[in-house]
Amino acid sequence: MPSLTSSTRDVARAVVALRRGGLVGLPTETVYGLAADAENVAAVARVYAAKGRPADHPLIVHVEGPDRLDGWAVDVPGYAWRLARTLWPGPLTLVLPRGPRAGDHVTGGQDTVGLRAPDHPVAQQVLAAFGGGLAAPSANRFGRVSPTDAAHVLEELAEALVDGLDVVLDGGPSRVGLESTILDCTGSQPAVLRPGAVGPADIRHAAGVGVAVGARAGDVRAPGTLPAHYAPAARVFLATGDRQTREMLGPAPPAGARPTTGLLAPDGVGTPEGVVRLGAPADAADYARSLYRCLREADALGLRRVVAVPPDADGPLAAAIGDRLRRAARGATTWNGVVAAGGA
Repeated sequence: MPSLTSSTRDVARAVVALRRGGLVGLPTETVYGLAADAENVAAVARVYAAKGRPADHPLIVHVEGPDRLDGWAVDVPGYAWRLARTLWPGPLTLVLPRGPRAGDHVTGGQDTVGLRAPDHPVAQQVLAAFGGGLAAPSANRFGRVSPTDAAHVLEELAEALVDGLDVVLDGGPSRVGLESTILDCTGSQPAVLRPGAVGPADIRHAAGVGVAVGARAGDVRAPGTLPAHYAPAARVFLATGDRQTREMLGPAPPAGARPTTGLLAPDGVGTPEGVVRLGAPADAADYARSLYRCLREADALGLRRVVAVPPDADGPLAAAIGDRLRRAARGATTWNGVVAAGGA
């Protein structure tokens, strides 16, 4: 099993692994990725196999910065250049017309490619030393909860990693904790395909043009935009307000019974008797950093249900948290006559 360190020596080992067709658990500021040489068809195929990811789902190619776009994209709009030069490195993915270096094996057969520059020192060291692009989706089984520390990568994918070839780098907990904002940059203005830490106001300011929300006609496929995604084994319900929260949590279990329900809610929401408190984030940034860790903890504890109360806040992180919770909840279920998000 790969060790969990990220010294200069380990970064060098990771670069050697990438050049040999190996996989690297790569820390970024958003979540941990499972990286491969984006131009190595066989290595990228290993990423798909390890994750159980359908072959028509595109991957994001990570580059060191805007000066490394040569060959990856063509006909880049001026506003996209402004976004890259202003907001990279950072949690922003730009979907652009693909160049000759972006093959079908990373684009899912589309004429576009998603590109971003991660804002994490270890990822930047690897990219600088490697010198090419890295296809790096989140390092988890397809549709499951994304990893936000190196231990999560091994929990998810240890059986798929080859000892002596593959490397998992430990860059500490992810600073943002949610996947990047994805923008479709193939039209006259950017369109938000997946919300993240970079919000519409940031985009408008950097791009100098307006922002659309949602895919354009023809629908560019983008990672993490399926209705069901980021889901734990536990069933997730979304609650708003004290009354709905209490109804969803239900009565306390009998004395001595093992708890089966967890609560993830802002720190002002109390914890009823017999409920496991998974998290009490103080604000949207704290909620984003802790969300996936809390969902993973629910599964580790064998909980059957998670009641999640989104943060009562505005801004891009609050919107992204709501998006991830709705997808984790996998659809709509009626709870005592109230439509609430839930999954089988």
